[in-house]
Amino acid sequence: MPRRIKSSRLTFDVSRLTFDVSRFTHQRRYCMEFQTFDFADSTHLAAATAIWNVACGPGLAITERAMRYNTRPVAGGVLAGRLALQDGAPVGFVLASALPSEPSVSSPEVGWVDAIAVHPERQRQGIGTALLAWAEEWLAAQGCQQWRLGGGMRPFAAGLPVELDSAEFFRRHGYSSRAGRDRAWDVAHDLTRYITPDTARKAAEIQARPVAAGEETAVMAFLRREFPGRWRFEFEVHMQEGGRLSDYVALWSPRGIDGCCVLTFEDSRRPLDRFFPHALPRPWGQLGSIGVSADSRGKGYGAALLDAGLRCLRDAGVAGCVIDWTGIVDFYGRFGFTKHREYAMWGKER
Repeated sequence: MPRRIKSSRLTFDVSRLTFDVSRFTHQRRYCMEFQTFDFADSTHLAAATAIWNVACGPGLAITERAMRYNTRPVAGGVLAGRLALQDGAPVGFVLASALPSEPSVSSPEVGWVDAIAVHPERQRQGIGTALLAWAEEWLAAQGCQQWRLGGGMRPFAAGLPVELDSAEFFRRHGYSSRAGRDRAWDVAHDLTRYITPDTARKAAEIQARPVAAGEETAVMAFLRREFPGRWRFEFEVHMQEGGRLSDYVALWSPRGIDGCCVLTFEDSRRPLDRFFPHALPRPWGQLGSIGVSADSRGKGYGAALLDAGLRCLRDAGVAGCVIDWTGIVDFYGRFGFTKHREYAMWGKER
């Protein structure tokens, strides 16, 4: 019988994540070919999902829903991919993206290798090298001068997951730690044990709650003022694509919104498995991004907002919670969070 994973918000059958990518395991000669990754083709999406899962392991497994979501380019973005086949069977893939028309979000000279994976039984045969070379050539054609591993606008991961032990492959192809920030972490906590720390007791003049209908303009005004780059852009995309407004929690002060954070539930627009919570108790949830006004920092506003977001998740029944892509591990440690996953932030310049 297939093992099923259940919660009040989502049920999926992990046995359906399997796709036949090893039909030719025992053959000694292969006919190698590459073809365009067709994002509208469900068989391509299923194949890439299966390859990712068998190459990366259960801790980094994703669903086809996450693959489908991550292969829809954001507004103003470009995305392309390649599938590798041996004797007609898919054995590897690569995805690359760029954002040439939003310089306030990311320099048009920056592009991303969003995902690259090869079936373990087909590794060390030059397939990964060929896929990576194709991605770099495509990024160069978009005008990109810097290529980053992960961290794109629809990221599979913040960077290179350290647990994959694949650094040597990328080092051989010219990748190295990015200047200024060479590591990032996901942190996690079981919210069934969450208690508001004394340091998060909020001041009387502020209130944090989920954003309600009609408050979109106030949220956008805050983000344009304080975080006009990626976080503003992500809110615009969230609303354009029909995301739930209450997945944002805002912190209100007498002058209006002075902070906000994003929550992800198992029924949210962006797939939760992108945050790899598999080792945590279910139901799952995620928090982040989170930020407060520059002139409000040091007043405890950030701690109050974080506490409000965590309580929203807990009160909705969330147990295992991930805060992803952070460098301030000690801050989140005050709220019971510990390191969950580590990423190497690597890139390459032309």
